Amino acid sequence: MRLKYNAPVVLTFTFLCAAVLILSQTALRDLNKTWFMVPGRGGFYAGDFRSWVTVLTHVMGHASWTHLLSNFSFILLIGPILEENYGSPALLLMMAVTALVTGLINAFLFRAGLMGASGVAFMMILLISFTNFSREEIPLTFILVLVLYLGRELVNSFSSNNVSEFAHIAGGFCGCLFGFLRPVKKIKKSR
Repeated sequence: MRLKYNAPVVLTFTFLCAAVLILSQTALRDLNKTWFMVPGRGGFYAGDFRSWVTVLTHVMGHASWTHLLSNFSFILLIGPILEENYGSPALLLMMAVTALVTGLINAFLFRAGLMGASGVAFMMILLISFTNFSREEIPLTFILVLVLYLGRELVNSFSSNNVSEFAHIAGGFCGCLFGFLRPVKKIKKSR
């Protein structure tokens, strides 16, 4: 038996996020704030290269190990299944689009900065319910996941906390959109 790097996009993303957190907690204390947090409204400057970089890279920055582990408990559980079903390039593109959408909307609508992969995690949570369905059907699992996960985030958005429920909701809607638009690739069954 040998160890296999079975989900290259998910595993590489996981290791990069862990490395960013380690560096931000040790040698480069301002790393998250400088390169891995998209600024909120008033802090984003369209002419600033770094502002545009953070629109994508904010998903790799995490405030703590608890923050990182809460996101990656979902990403590592769901991501490999999605990567196998949709393919590595498609999953990478979906993750980048989700980062872009959540980052831009946060930069223009919310005052607080945004950091973390929770939008990507919620995209995956909704997208996973589309792995076994035909074009003529809407999976009941999708409806239940939509109501349970996004419904909870809508309710929580009215409470005062340091969580960006909006990123969760936006990521979930990205997952819905990808699920309806992107067909699952055919998996070769071994006999």
